[in-house]
Amino acid sequence: MKEFTINKNDAGQRVDKFITKAVPLLPQSLLYKYIRLKRIKLNGKRTEISARLSAGDVLQLYINDEFFAPAKETYDFLRAGKQLDILYEDENLLLLDKKVGLLSHPDEGEYTDTLITRVQRYLYEKGEFDPKAESSFAPALVNRIDRNTGGIVIAAKNAEALRILNQKLKDREIKKHYLCVVIGRPPKTADTLTAYMTKDEKKNKVTVFDSPAPGAKTMVTRYTVLQSAKGLSLCEVELLTGRTHQIRAHMAHVGAPLLGDGKYGTNAANAKFGGYKKQFLYSYKTVFDFSTDAGLLNYLKGKAVTAENVWFAEDFPDQILTAK
Repeated sequence: MKEFTINKNDAGQRVDKFITKAVPLLPQSLLYKYIRLKRIKLNGKRTEISARLSAGDVLQLYINDEFFAPAKETYDFLRAGKQLDILYEDENLLLLDKKVGLLSHPDEGEYTDTLITRVQRYLYEKGEFDPKAESSFAPALVNRIDRNTGGIVIAAKNAEALRILNQKLKDREIKKHYLCVVIGRPPKTADTLTAYMTKDEKKNKVTVFDSPAPGAKTMVTRYTVLQSAKGLSLCEVELLTGRTHQIRAHMAHVGAPLLGDGKYGTNAANAKFGGYKKQFLYSYKTVFDFSTDAGLLNYLKGKAVTAENVWFAEDFPDQILTAK
């Protein structure tokens, strides 16, 4: 028999969801069977699959030891790099300036050194994250940015902050502002663009339409041209919807593709400005624009965090044209 005492990061979850995370070797079919057979109890009594856990609850599992993975003495995230550019930190969250080239999450090509594993290492070494004390929670990223894009990423330190931030992001109460460099100049100095997009999952590419199309989703993008010189324009962009590759696809659709973007622009056009292989896009400002209650994060309402050093925005456009 093994017991789990529910802490605040585990609270609020359904019994079956918690066990799936805490005992990943237990097949789903056996999980539901053992609940029916009362081999899984909550506070010493029979429990329902859908019961919600509260801090201080004790979950007892009368199941074979083979389903419990041995506790790790070392952790993969301790092999991650230590470099983190922290723009803001408190007891609930971090705002990080992710640099171009760093993955947000592990993938098949890079498992160890990513933004989230660096965050976990940082918090572990600070004493704010103890995997042995957590049955189902680990610090997590609220948003992610592509490897070839830089900018602000939010990381939650606890489950309640993660839940609130995920909902605020979904409800568009966290505003993200971007800087980008486009080839040429957009049609207007400032505009709010509305279009429709579909995504080809196999190619990981979207197609943009001016009018509604079957299966297409609406996307709305607001931009302002800050400077134009030598065939390039520096723009500030705000996403009013959150679609795949939205800025890249939408700006290219109006004739102003991002510099360095070979997917929605052209390599021939990029070659005229140095042949960059990374798109010039940076999520440089995040605003907590809460319009509804944010629970323990209400203190963030109205707060704006800015990444000050966006290299391509400094000495525009000469810094770009002379960089090697």
